[in-house]
Amino acid sequence: MVQMRKIPNDPEKTRRALNTIKVVAVVVVLLATVSSFWFTVEAGQQAVITRFGAFNRIAPPGLHFKLPLGIEQATKIRVDLVRKQEFGFRSVNDDGTVFDDLQQFGYTGASTRYSGNDFTRESLMLTGDLNQADVEFSVQYRISDAKNYLFNVRDPERTLRALAESAMRGVVGDSGIDEVLGKNRTEIEVESLRHLQAAMDLYQCGIHVERVVLQSALPPGPVAAAFTSVNNAEQEKNTMINEALRSFNQIIPAARGQAEQVVSTAEGYKLERVNRALGEVSRFEQILTEYTKAKSITRKRLYYETLAEVLPRMTKTVIVDEEVKSVLQHLDLAAGAPTGGAK
Repeated sequence: MVQMRKIPNDPEKTRRALNTIKVVAVVVVLLATVSSFWFTVEAGQQAVITRFGAFNRIAPPGLHFKLPLGIEQATKIRVDLVRKQEFGFRSVNDDGTVFDDLQQFGYTGASTRYSGNDFTRESLMLTGDLNQADVEFSVQYRISDAKNYLFNVRDPERTLRALAESAMRGVVGDSGIDEVLGKNRTEIEVESLRHLQAAMDLYQCGIHVERVVLQSALPPGPVAAAFTSVNNAEQEKNTMINEALRSFNQIIPAARGQAEQVVSTAEGYKLERVNRALGEVSRFEQILTEYTKAKSITRKRLYYETLAEVLPRMTKTVIVDEEVKSVLQHLDLAAGAPTGGAK
């Protein structure tokens, strides 16, 4: 049998132990109370101070005082951080996990809204000409008003997500398929940002949208091959048009230059002929005037001048006497002396 040994009861030791426990508890409570008087706000943060659950004030970065014991509570919000939400796709983090834009803010189960990597319910949109486009985009934003962010809307992140998808669908619905697939990419981003920010300001969510980025806009999978064929045909058409324009720009200016050269040459020849004719006419009129004054002398002078101009170009000279019926022999100085001599 095991014999139980009775511990002697010492009231003085028990009392001292209880007093020690009480003192320690009081010290812990005092330390907790004193430490709850102060709090620190880091750089890039704002602290929203509530008193009995109601908004009281905003505390900037630094060391601040507040009422203890839960009378005032401080909720710190990062206002310098640029956040992002993705639509139609998810990025991969550095550790290999899939980026979930709502889980980063404490939402659980956000990645189970769609099975696997299928986010087409977010990205598949109807265009203005009744075509479908797979539009993937992201929204970059930051918290601009911590009070409105915490108190005006119950779930500002999900509200932003719903409004961003609505704004993008509205802009895509007002655009044609060609505009969505690339022609008006920048305009779609700007218009989506404008509509989204207007909605956020209307609901006073305390969020400022920095940028809407259109990651990609593609035709849906079942018709992607047909769209690719159409785009290739369009590119081939543009290539042929550019080549034709290049040939046009090379040939037409050269032809125009040649035509202008021919016209200029003809104009010069015309001017030369007209001036020469005018000179001949003036010279003939002067000769006519002199001929009228002395016909015989003028006739002889013209005859002699003509002979002086013509004879030097002659290689053979034949002198014919009116009274002799046959041709006289002559000395051809240019060809040498004839064998029969000269008469």
